[in-house]
Amino acid sequence: MIEITVNGQNSELEDPLSIDAFLELKRFTGRSVAVAINSVVIRRSTLEETLINEDDMVEIVRLFGGGL
Repeated sequence: MIEITVNGQNSELEDPLSIDAFLELKRFTGRSVAVAINSVVIRRSTLEETLINEDDMVEIVRLFGGGL
């Protein structure tokens, strides 16, 4: 098991996992989200190849429209 932090909450993964697979696991597929790992924003084009590793701090922000 590896320990990570997701949006300030401790979490565990069995093994390092791609961001894309992690978002699918957490049911974020089809939603507009931005992801940062250790304060570095990850480009959408690299979500499949970028891995979440031990002690990473992952921030997921869901984007939505609105206004006056």
